[in-house]
Amino acid sequence: MLGIGNLAKLVFGTPNDRKVKSVRSQVARINALEDQFKSLSDEGLIEKTREFQKRVAEGESLDAILPEAFANCREGARRALGLRAFDVQLMGGIFLHQGNIAEMKTGEGKTLVATFPAYLNGLSGKGVHVVTVNDYLAKRDAEWMSKVFSQLGMTTGVVYPFQPEAEKREAYRADITYATNNELGFDYLRDNMKGSIEEMTQRGHNFAIVDEVDSILIDEARTPLIISGPSQDRSELYIALDKYIPLLSDEHFKIDEKTRNATFTEEGNEFLEQRLQADGVLPEGQTLYDPESTTIVHHVSQGLRAHKLYQKDQHYIVRDDEIVLIDEFTGRMMKGRRLSDGLHQAIEAKEGVKIQPENVTLASVTFQNYFRLYDKLGGMTGTAATEAEEFAEIYKLGVVEVPTNRGIARIDEHDRVYRTAEEKYAAVIEAIKEAHAKGQPTLVGTTSIEKSEMLSEMLKKDGIPHNVLNARQHEAEAQIVADAGKPGVVTIATNMAGRGTDIQLGGNVEIKVMEALKADPDANPDELRARIEAEHAADKQAVLDAGGLFVLGTERHESRRIDNQLRGRSGRQGDPGRSLFFLSLDDDLMRIFGSERLEKVLSGLGMKEGEAIIHPWVNKSLERAQAKVEGRNFDIRKQLLKFDDVMNDQRKAVFSQRLEIMDSQEVGEIAADMRHQVIEDLAYEFMPPKSYMDQWDVEGMEAAVRDRLNMNLPVDEWAAEEGVDQETMIERITESTDTYMADKAAAFGEENMRQIEKQVLLQMIDEKWREHLLTLEHLRSVVGFRGYAQRDPLSEYKTEGFQLFETMLDSLRGNVTQRLAQIRPLTDAEREEMLQKLAQQQKAGQEHLTMEHGAERQSSDDADKPAPLVQGFDEANPATWGNPSRNDACPCGSGKKFKHCHGSL
Repeated sequence: MLGIGNLAKLVFGTPNDRKVKSVRSQVARINALEDQFKSLSDEGLIEKTREFQKRVAEGESLDAILPEAFANCREGARRALGLRAFDVQLMGGIFLHQGNIAEMKTGEGKTLVATFPAYLNGLSGKGVHVVTVNDYLAKRDAEWMSKVFSQLGMTTGVVYPFQPEAEKREAYRADITYATNNELGFDYLRDNMKGSIEEMTQRGHNFAIVDEVDSILIDEARTPLIISGPSQDRSELYIALDKYIPLLSDEHFKIDEKTRNATFTEEGNEFLEQRLQADGVLPEGQTLYDPESTTIVHHVSQGLRAHKLYQKDQHYIVRDDEIVLIDEFTGRMMKGRRLSDGLHQAIEAKEGVKIQPENVTLASVTFQNYFRLYDKLGGMTGTAATEAEEFAEIYKLGVVEVPTNRGIARIDEHDRVYRTAEEKYAAVIEAIKEAHAKGQPTLVGTTSIEKSEMLSEMLKKDGIPHNVLNARQHEAEAQIVADAGKPGVVTIATNMAGRGTDIQLGGNVEIKVMEALKADPDANPDELRARIEAEHAADKQAVLDAGGLFVLGTERHESRRIDNQLRGRSGRQGDPGRSLFFLSLDDDLMRIFGSERLEKVLSGLGMKEGEAIIHPWVNKSLERAQAKVEGRNFDIRKQLLKFDDVMNDQRKAVFSQRLEIMDSQEVGEIAADMRHQVIEDLAYEFMPPKSYMDQWDVEGMEAAVRDRLNMNLPVDEWAAEEGVDQETMIERITESTDTYMADKAAAFGEENMRQIEKQVLLQMIDEKWREHLLTLEHLRSVVGFRGYAQRDPLSEYKTEGFQLFETMLDSLRGNVTQRLAQIRPLTDAEREEMLQKLAQQQKAGQEHLTMEHGAERQSSDDADKPAPLVQGFDEANPATWGNPSRNDACPCGSGKKFKHCHGSL
């Protein structure tokens, strides 16, 4: 009997059905225009683009132009790539344009789908960003789809790490720009550390289409993007403390795998204290509970986490004397990404590799807050429905399941659960042998590099040829994935999210043709293609006869999406296929969530060794466990975002202020307002309102004017005059400083003075913002303890964060005023000395932030720093820099122009 909900769905259709139905009329209109656009010449397609751009500029909405623009784009793609978009691909494009996530199964051609909304939104001239999960895909998709866009008269750019600045700016100026989420986020942060608008690369955030949207906006959104510079070197301390961790026994610590945390027990603290005191690491009479021991306690706690929670070849690998983290969602190496708070250094000490110094944050942003900058956002993936609530709550994105072009013929079998890992792997090997023997290609999914290599060893023993696709084979991944559909081929993969290359039954023709042309450039391309297509047809038929691609999962991931992504590799475009997961009670997910109940069931059934339990109930139970983990991870991300929202409002205020200063030709007014505010604050501090003159701290006021404003004013004489009140004192000091700064501007020259004011303002904003970020980090780390006092940590963080921001602004005004008051022009002798030193030093030394994928560190190699050209030059104090013009040599001695060195700060 049907329930009420199911009955209603039967009558009215699901909300998803209604959304799909709502765009069918638009698809029909696009199809009706097909013949009209087919009859246009190549120039005619480009003329249509110019016509659409004109109509948009004159105020016509993109929705009104959509059918014609999509018809033009479909024709452009047909001519450029030989691909005619299916109706479901047009549907996906419409949903993306509307600001939704289009859930489309693997093999439905999402790369082509993105061109439709990208073309339509690119007509506005504000730029469109297409976001991919890695640099290989960004470059590949940009190169591939640029053929479509150039056929339509649009420009395409691609952004990648270590790209020359001029080239990067050009890429962002293109109509459609392909880039990774990391590079976009870092460019946003770096732009807000630049010294002039001309140096900035991005030009606003109009519309972004995010490929593999669940991977980027959910999986990677747990950790913020951080640009950082090095702090003090504590490598000796890490090495000294690391040797104590292996001495610990089980009663000395507790591990919580659910929250990924490790803590010392009371016995553990006592044991450590005795050992540290005996070895002199902890001074005599000092305990681990004393405030002076905070650093040691912190580092030894991180050492415990490094040893007990982070496993080699699962969470990281050691490569070229460096710890390289592995992305748990994609199985890829995250070169340059570092764990924060000293944890990465603790792992380096554990593995005996060179310890890199800890970093201090210079700028940071979460992916949530970066992508919420866009006026409109759309996304594509094969698996988003399970996270629809999070997409709606955080990003205001709806999820629409787009029908497949052909029905899915894949058979998804029930999971097989074994008692032990040994029994499970024995069954896995048998299943692979069976499929291999009948010529069926097999894709084996594992959750870590370690497990993929262990499985590889087992297959080698049984003489089964296979390919391994994990972080170590990163470079060859496209080729391995392209071959994975050939008859009898066995491919072991560590997670299949965002691989970007389809597994086609019989092999990938396009990649085979490309490889053959590389090997023999003189061959006739048409003859080559014909031969390869004939071979492919035979191979494809053999695979179809064997039952299509067999996807074999060796473990359930904590996220259902990752399992679905693996499954989705089989059964593309209506192909036959089969998927099956092998599990054991030793698996992480089974062990942490609900294996006790299963253990009882298995014991009750009296199962023999090697037997498996296969039942729909097991699948349901596992899905509930996965939903629990997903819910907990959502809560973690939500909490991270709530805290980051506090900083985000402040970040926007600071970044917009920087932009205003860079864009302004006249910043003297801002500097003057700051100076006047500082004078008022000093007056209120030393001469409180409604107080008598004998209550004033005249000496303190005079000293403060000398320190902050660099002036010796007769404050005591003025204060002794009859009838002088606080207002009069403020007026006199203000007039004196205004005259003093006007004289200084005349000595420097008006243009030079404006540049100096701009540089000092920007430098001080950056300096104060960096200090503020560090203070907020410290506040964030301790505010959690307020919960013990029945106070809400988030509310406390908001209140104190706002107070700290106000304090930062006060401090900023004071420092800018003080620095501008202290600068002075160079004498002729000093200028001559600077030019002589410059002649001797032609070698330029450059200090910069080095970009690494995922995290950024400032270069700390000061060994080759050039000698300064100005005596007493202090990098932190512009007052010691003299008076170089924008095009003079920088006084630091780098050999570069001032505007490209310290003048760009």
